Amino acid sequence: MDLHQMELHQKLLATLKKILVPVGLESYAVKHLNKGKVYISKSSPQSVVNAYSSQFQADFSQFIKSRSQELVPGGRMVLSFLGRKSIDPTTEDGCYQWELLAEALMSLVKEGLIEEEKVASFNAPYYAPCAEELKVEILKEGSFIINRLEAFEVDWDGGAVADTHTEQGKMMVGERVAKTIRAVVESMLESHFRMGQDTMDVLFIKFAEIVGNHLSKTRTKYINFVISLVRKC
Repeated sequence: MDLHQMELHQKLLATLKKILVPVGLESYAVKHLNKGKVYISKSSPQSVVNAYSSQFQADFSQFIKSRSQELVPGGRMVLSFLGRKSIDPTTEDGCYQWELLAEALMSLVKEGLIEEEKVASFNAPYYAPCAEELKVEILKEGSFIINRLEAFEVDWDGGAVADTHTEQGKMMVGERVAKTIRAVVESMLESHFRMGQDTMDVLFIKFAEIVGNHLSKTRTKYINFVISLVRKC
């Protein structure tokens, strides 16, 4: 894993650690509303979107409050994590890597390698907020002044593969992204699906192919926020 992949892995992992699986998705009735998906998607009902949004608000507010207790008045804190540009949580820059992972998981269902019920009951502990959501929660919690907030676009593969239109390019970019995502989510998938190593390998081979095909058509970007906060006096 090179430097870019390590940095992206750390950002994804940090984001996952800040967010819990939404409480509103734990019931049998609700989790089956998002059938065949593992996160918010364009086909998700509003109840799923609301559950993720509410969980983010609670978690991020608590995170900010806890950090405020560690800083002296006038102290500064810089946060860096993944988000999205649009207020719409179903846009590609906020969720599409999970959409493609769900596609790979459903291909294993079709082959009888995992149960569809397991896919329905898996909800990624992740949320990509927009700038407006961040500002609202920071201002509402009240401990910090926003000094600066910037958004940067980042290629899923770090821009390492220039030509993704050739078969070799598609394979390289797909494998590169798959390795980064696998480093973050493998332990969660292993625990939830009870996958053996062979099945996990098959999953990420399929995921790499799906990602390669997607990025050969459009260069979807991650959105990385950097926020500078100042503790109120």
